Amino acid sequence: MKSIQEIINGDCLKVMDSMKSNSVDVVCTSPPYNIGIKYNSYKDNLKYDDYLGWIAKVGQSIHRILKINGSLFMNVGRTNVNPFLSLDIACSLRNIFVLQNTIIWVKAISIDDNPANSFGHYKPINSNRYLNNLYEEVFHFTKDGSNKVDRLAVGVPYKWKSNLKSRSTGAIKEDMKCRGDIWFIPYKTINNKSERHYHPASFPVLLPERCIKLHCISKDMVVVDPFVGIGTTLVACHRLGIKGIGIDIDKHYCDIAQKTIFEEEHKSKLFDV
Repeated sequence: MKSIQEIINGDCLKVMDSMKSNSVDVVCTSPPYNIGIKYNSYKDNLKYDDYLGWIAKVGQSIHRILKINGSLFMNVGRTNVNPFLSLDIACSLRNIFVLQNTIIWVKAISIDDNPANSFGHYKPINSNRYLNNLYEEVFHFTKDGSNKVDRLAVGVPYKWKSNLKSRSTGAIKEDMKCRGDIWFIPYKTINNKSERHYHPASFPVLLPERCIKLHCISKDMVVVDPFVGIGTTLVACHRLGIKGIGIDIDKHYCDIAQKTIFEEEHKSKLFDV
């Protein structure tokens, strides 16, 4: 069976310009942060104003291809040296989209002083001026701010089951409540040097998977990732049974993404009954 996931090697602005207007349900992506990350070929060091202007152009292209009720989920980070980075990125889209939700992606956390209650990977920090940076934002942009979201699709069961019973009617509610806007999703730590050539800034599959579910799943929906990297968003699309289109300017990453999707689809077939 032919894969419904599509990977396109090219400049995302040119590729999106070739796509039909109002044809995409969700764009889920994480653009380069312009902090000097060593990608395979892309130079992550534009002048700051040029970078923000480029992000705005990407936003305009995304706005054109999104359906009227489409969602853009954009994962961005910041640095201790430039704590306004993620906010500046969001503000560069302020005149294009409505910011409907802001999700905090927590990558590591300590619940209390018990070492057993520390979770995730803490990157080393070399300065005595800053705290360890443990989270990034996922900005949920829509065209007019009126999109309904499927909160229970990414919900969590009630801790206290007594809350399942309505006090007014006595009816029993579904054992699921809104997760809220803080998501703890640890990311894979790469210790093997042979794995580092894959991609220096990927996110875990669960992040795009939750974003797509939040938008509301339909079998004929289309998801686009303009900076698909090694194909994580398309893996999420495959697991959800929907079509994904990934774009990347670097053929090296496109080739890895193609391999990633092939392996994911083959793995699924092995478990088909």
